[in-house]
Amino acid sequence: MEHVTKKFLRYVKIHTTSDPSKQTTPSTTEQFNLATLLANELNVLGMKNVKVDKHAYVTATLPSNTSEKIPTIGFIAHMDTSPDFSGKDVNPQIINKYNGSEIILNKTENIVLHPNNFPELLNYKGQDIICTDGTTLLGADDKAGIAEIMCAMEYLINNPKIKHGDIKICFTPDEEIGRGADLFDIETFNADFAYTIDGGEIGELEYENFNAAMASITINGLNVHPGYAKNKMLNSMSIACELNSLIPPSEVPEHTKGYEGFYHLIEIQGNVEKTELKYIIRDFDEINYGKRKEKISQIVNIIQNKYPNAKIELNLIDQYFNMHHKIKPVMHIIDLAKKAMEQAQVKPLIKPIRGGTDGARLSFMGLPTPNIFAGGHNFHGRYEFIPIQSMEKAVEVIINIIILTTTKASNNN
Repeated sequence: MEHVTKKFLRYVKIHTTSDPSKQTTPSTTEQFNLATLLANELNVLGMKNVKVDKHAYVTATLPSNTSEKIPTIGFIAHMDTSPDFSGKDVNPQIINKYNGSEIILNKTENIVLHPNNFPELLNYKGQDIICTDGTTLLGADDKAGIAEIMCAMEYLINNPKIKHGDIKICFTPDEEIGRGADLFDIETFNADFAYTIDGGEIGELEYENFNAAMASITINGLNVHPGYAKNKMLNSMSIACELNSLIPPSEVPEHTKGYEGFYHLIEIQGNVEKTELKYIIRDFDEINYGKRKEKISQIVNIIQNKYPNAKIELNLIDQYFNMHHKIKPVMHIIDLAKKAMEQAQVKPLIKPIRGGTDGARLSFMGLPTPNIFAGGHNFHGRYEFIPIQSMEKAVEVIINIIILTTTKASNNN
């Protein structure tokens, strides 16, 4: 069986950065390059019903090899990398038997991965670490998940004595820009439940995520020559600064953690005449989430009342919701993943996702889909790294989930 590392290194070389400014799916045609490669590999492996659709979704089935009735499990990962940092010309390097010291990513540019800044490195002393050359992200998010799923499928095909039901896989485009589930065909996928292999450090198991909204605020001011502007000019940028000052200063990402929600100003553009602000609003608790949306509306009303001649427009849109509501009735799939980790001698780390996941949207679409670790750290930047041993454990966990599902079904039949 080809080692998971070899698969991973092949996939990260393919440029698949998504682009939020494009409205097509996929947002970048380069994602088809990886989709086509994966489809070819799936066919060579012997997977069935291998397809790449016109939107670059890759799907395949490993058919059941038993007459017993066993739940159909799905495994999902995404092909795109984040537009937050360059994903082109990725040049990974392997640090064998990491000794706990700093890792020089790029000597010429003095880019260093240091345990003083990233103490989690020390958890992997003695292991083999794949990192970047300091000029790009690595792409472990989520090409590690793809490699792990591919490796698990290859293992099952090469070991037909391991009984299993139908296994469905899907590799999606544009997850990093929030569109990975947009055109996911739940009905055709036809799984009873699924897992995204898209988490971070080894052991992560996540079935709670933020409720999420986007608030776009447009402030229309009035531009007058500054020499004659008294009691006339309405500087939309100054009004925008005043509006932002009403956001609770302790309720922003840099001051929150765990289950704490936040408001986050992600973009501001403007001039005297017109300024646009974009906020994302996040909270795990449904009631608090509603209060946050009310708060942003109240702030806009306060500023509008203070400046009645400045037209202020708020566009507030829900983006996704906490999957916990959909996972709670099927908690056996969480117990299944926990047991699969424990059998692989991995300690389950159950914690909320301080972000979103395709699994959240898929869960609300009717496919319960919690998230399992892929093994990487420091996603979306030059300091991204992944221990090889974490990838190996992810493969083992996927296989264990499948075996445990078969065993449980056999005992119930």
